[in-house]
Amino acid sequence: MRIGLISDTHLPSLMRTLDELGPQVGDFLASVDLILHGGDVVGRAVVDWCEQYAPTVVARGNNDIFEDPRLAEVQRLDIEGWRIGMVHELRPESRPIHTLIDTALDGDPVDILIGGDTHVERLEYRDGVVLVNSGSPTLPHHKETRLGTAALLDVRRDWLHVEIVTLGETEGRPNPSTPQHMVLEAGRLLEASRGGQALTGEDLADLQRRAAV
Repeated sequence: MRIGLISDTHLPSLMRTLDELGPQVGDFLASVDLILHGGDVVGRAVVDWCEQYAPTVVARGNNDIFEDPRLAEVQRLDIEGWRIGMVHELRPESRPIHTLIDTALDGDPVDILIGGDTHVERLEYRDGVVLVNSGSPTLPHHKETRLGTAALLDVRRDWLHVEIVTLGETEGRPNPSTPQHMVLEAGRLLEASRGGQALTGEDLADLQRRAAV
């Protein structure tokens, strides 16, 4: 199952829809089976826009002051045996994994923990948990409106491909984000890359040590 992650769209603002940035966000979402939005949608119309591509659920952000059955403070899913928890805010994301889970999910164990809020992409595998923040497709790194990032979870039983996807470039406004990916099988980190460069040798071994439960 292919799951698209986006967060912090903050629309409407200078734009009313994601289409105004170009076709890239829509093209990405058209390739997935489910959309998980990490919050700060701002307007219900954004959720409706996402649902033209796939069913969408949202972790309520601090700017989401509307009611909708697709929103919740915490979203919990079990897909292909992967326990997924999603909230809007995990700051600071550098805290120990058990602290993040205790704070965000009342200690409920997960295999994948998703957050938003920072507008900065993040992908880690620590203490047996994948931590992912998809950044923002519209305001990456809190810069002015431009194409940013989304993330992809390709989920199969005992196998996971997770990727930070840079959505392209807006003319005159470079995308500050860094593409990265990981592949896991049966809880073991098989491969990883950052900035288009495969991690090998001691770099990969270090990630594998941090991943150990």
